[in-house]
Amino acid sequence: MDTTMVHATIDGKACEFPKGTSILKAARSVGVDIPTLCHLEDVSENASCGLCLVEVPGAKSLLRACVTKVAEGMNILTATERCMRARKTNLELILANHPKDCLSCSRNGNCELQAMAERLGVKQVRFPRTRVADFVKDESSGSLVRDPNKCILCGRCVTVCETVQGVNAIDFAGRGINSRVSTFLQRGMDEVACMNCGQCALVCPTAAITEQDETEAVFSALLDPTKIVVVETAPAVRVGIGEAMGMGAGALVTGKMVAGLRRLGFNKVFDTQFSADLTIMEEGSELIHRVKNKGVLPMITSCSPGWIKFVEHFYPNLIPHLSTCKSPQQMFGSIAKTYWAEAVGADPRNIVVVSVMPCTAKKFEARRPEMDGAFHYWKDKMKLEDTESFYDVDFAITTRELARMFRVAGIDLERLQDEDFDDPLGRSTGAAVIFGATGGVMEAALRTAYELITGKALPSVDLKEVRGFQGIKTASVDAGGLKVNVAVAHTLKNARIILDEIAAGKSDYTFVEVMTCPGGCIGGGGQPLPVDKEKREARAKSIYLEDAGKPIRKSHESPAIQELYTKFLGQPLGHLSHELLHTKYRPRAGV
Repeated sequence: MDTTMVHATIDGKACEFPKGTSILKAARSVGVDIPTLCHLEDVSENASCGLCLVEVPGAKSLLRACVTKVAEGMNILTATERCMRARKTNLELILANHPKDCLSCSRNGNCELQAMAERLGVKQVRFPRTRVADFVKDESSGSLVRDPNKCILCGRCVTVCETVQGVNAIDFAGRGINSRVSTFLQRGMDEVACMNCGQCALVCPTAAITEQDETEAVFSALLDPTKIVVVETAPAVRVGIGEAMGMGAGALVTGKMVAGLRRLGFNKVFDTQFSADLTIMEEGSELIHRVKNKGVLPMITSCSPGWIKFVEHFYPNLIPHLSTCKSPQQMFGSIAKTYWAEAVGADPRNIVVVSVMPCTAKKFEARRPEMDGAFHYWKDKMKLEDTESFYDVDFAITTRELARMFRVAGIDLERLQDEDFDDPLGRSTGAAVIFGATGGVMEAALRTAYELITGKALPSVDLKEVRGFQGIKTASVDAGGLKVNVAVAHTLKNARIILDEIAAGKSDYTFVEVMTCPGGCIGGGGQPLPVDKEKREARAKSIYLEDAGKPIRKSHESPAIQELYTKFLGQPLGHLSHELLHTKYRPRAGV
């Protein structure tokens, strides 16, 4: 490791930096914030926007700070008239082809381009539009909307899809005024191998890529007196929604979130953590069954829909390694429209299940044709026709969409008093909370699987070996003489490494957890933006804080889950569990 330091001057201040440091990073480290739109730490630095220009006396031209390294003795000037004039001109050139619909844009008030125009003092755009015609808006995906007309060609989305996810569903196409970010052969997003993960939307500085907004449909359901509208909230939402409403990164606002949802008019406010505990019961039992009966190993988690689609597209031969468990979102829908519907005497066709998720891929998952377990449960009992079929989950909205609903309804989240979830589908354990962070599903599963195998309590429920933001984490647990080797990966690029090992027969893992997004669900594509490593770390810290404060921290000890099996399901992996809580996956085409 080269520890050489270089000496330079930034705006008259003498400083030293590690050799190889970019001017942009060096300036920010000493409190000088050079503007940029295309640069994103740890994601993209393709120097396309031209807003980070700085002046270095003796250089032939202005230098792009994001890609120029600090050199020994360099005199860097960041706020000269020449720099500021060039930045403003480059921004005006970008704005010349950008739609002027800020007031009705979904990113209004949270748009980096809009904020940059205000920062650089752009009051008018002096240049004419050069783009001949509008590009076609792509709304084919159930999860994402792509509007090339709002794209500023920063390249962040292309880079995150390639380098973080290893998918390459989008890339640059065309030349000159026809340049755009597009899919292969300009096909719709639903026709290509897009995982719906939404990382592209999370890094986009404008509204060129956004989530499919379902807030109006949810408001309509809430206003329909014939409907019983219930809501489930994912673990990562409680550490994201406060941030989306202007509070600090990682703000833990569980009780305030519940109160806000009641103010919106939901008939019942339930928790996806209830079904996360249920997932552990089924998944842990499935793992034990596979181990004892020499089933397909390693078994890999199945609660991240972007990850599932990734396997279906790129590794169809490894589908048998996936757990057959539905995700907690889908398990909740099945249970709400069967067990809970029977308990309260409600017609399942009148129950509307709304999930609030940190994930855009959950929208796609909710519309998978196999996610209608409740309909099949009721079909013969109620003599339903196929034309009367319904999904287990009706709407999956993101953390950002919920924040928009709160703002529309005038709900000031920070000023609300804490309230509790409704029973019985609102009760959960600490094991369910940590589903929100990478390694959490694994830790929760091992807390239960260890005790189911050995009949003894774990020495400690805090399995810190699988925590943290390392791309791939491994551990080995001795469960009564049975050695369980586990691995945890987050991002699809890291998942590919493990899948290649499995495909090559080189894997000795028993159980593998994969989460699609950086940091797991806390870094999901539907979370508040912008996001960075520090914000993901703050969210994870709050997740583990809530886990530590729970009176029960193991899924199998949840009274609500025990009651569910006693009164309704019978036992894990039983006939009814398979009908409602398990599913199958299939190979997918697409490029």
